[in-house]
Amino acid sequence: MKLFVGLGNPGEKYARNRHNIGFMAVERIAQIHGFSPWKKKFKGYAADGEIGGEKVLLLKPDTYMNESGQSVGEAARFLKISEGQVVVFHDELDLLPGRIKVKTGGGNAGHNGLRSISAHLGNETVRVRLGIGHPGSKDAVSHFVLSDFAKADQVWLPDLLDAVAKAAPYLAKGDAARFQTDVARLLQQTVDDTGKAKPAKADAAARGPRPPASGGPPGERQSKRASALAENLAKWLAGRKQHD
Repeated sequence: MKLFVGLGNPGEKYARNRHNIGFMAVERIAQIHGFSPWKKKFKGYAADGEIGGEKVLLLKPDTYMNESGQSVGEAARFLKISEGQVVVFHDELDLLPGRIKVKTGGGNAGHNGLRSISAHLGNETVRVRLGIGHPGSKDAVSHFVLSDFAKADQVWLPDLLDAVAKAAPYLAKGDAARFQTDVARLLQQTVDDTGKAKPAKADAAARGPRPPASGGPPGERQSKRASALAENLAKWLAGRKQHD
């Protein structure tokens, strides 16, 4: 049994905030894998189901971010599972927008949701860090995370959430490394760490053109995604340089 926790703040006011990307991730997992309806439970909202043959409970704490540990601790104790069986999806300032990394334990880097979970359950949970970028100044962080995702973020955000949900079976089986690799494969990221567009893979031509998506022709959609990611990267790097 695994407990997948999405971190965020409850209510429509916060629903589209950067700080709520954890909620968005578990909601997408529930949709793709056909989980039960969300029910009020464990000081939050829970949905149960199976992912890749593994039983999983999804949880969105209803306690606000700073007290997330109350909900997570109660659920883990009820399920009689260790902190190592708890997977936490959360926003990460120190990753570029659209990037993802997984780690177990470690510091909380000032994240109040993680700090609360550590206090109520322990520090050795699995963390799925979902990059939202950094505003460049420590003083601007609170406003940044409690603001809605920008229009430009909609180029990469839906793809990231879909990739996380589709690769979730590896997390359910405890294979975090394979999960991270599969997310990268599904995203087929279009920019490298310098912000330049990556060349198409050699086998792309052999597969032939992809069918048009709702966002426009494949080439146009890819170009927009690359431009948006490059713009976000440039802003993030400039902000980090100023911050340093």
